[in-house]
Order: sequence, then structure tokens, then C-alpha cells
Amino acid sequence: MIGQLHAIVIDCPHPSELAGFYEKLLSLSRLEDTSEFVVLGTTAGTEIVAFQHVHGFRPPQWSVPEHPQQMHIDVMVADLDVAEPQVLALGATLLDGSDKPVGYRVYADPVGHPFCLVTPLE
Repeated sequence: MIGQLHAIVIDCPHPSELAGFYEKLLSLSRLEDTSEFVVLGTTAGTEIVAFQHVHGFRPPQWSVPEHPQQMHIDVMVADLDVAEPQVLALGATLLDGSDKPVGYRVYADPVGHPFCLVTPLE
């Protein structure tokens, strides 16, 4: 083994605001919080995801190669129809939907990073 995942770092214009979105979406706690860098993790102190301030941030655009995704996160949910209104209420935007309650749907977080809600294969 070369190493193990420490955290995913996401570039953004306002780390505290974007961290607030993922804090609620993933039920994580703030482990570090400055104007330039916010770290979220478990209550046991394990770092999971961090947000760093980038001057001149250009948001990604779904399926546009000139504005690549930069990253995305898959979030496992039991039911897409139940989870969707909850993420929309947090400030997400639906990018690519599915009329089925299983599978996946693609969303953008409040600054444009895509993420997917996914369900277990049945």
C-alpha cells in the first residue's frame, strides 16, 4: 500500500458556505474552519472532505469539456424520490434526472460541482 485516503479537497469561492451544504448532506462535523480552508469529518475526528478558497474560481458545467467536472461525489441513498427534495432544499440543482426510484440522479452543489445520489442495485 502506498497510502490511504485522507480527505477530498474541493476548490470553491467561499469555503464556509460550501462546507455548510456538505455538512448537512453528509452529516459531518467541522474539524477546522478558517476563511481559506474548512475541513469536515466524523465526530471521531476522521477527516473526510475539505474546501479551499480559490481566487477566480470557475465552476464546472455538466457535460461541457471546456468546464470539466473537477470532481464528483456519489452519495448512497435509500430512495431517490425521498432524498431529492432534501438536497434541493439545501441548495442543490438537478442536472440529469431519472423517473425511477432506483439508480442515480446528477445534481450540482451550490457552486456548480456535480454530485450523484445513487441507490443500491437491486
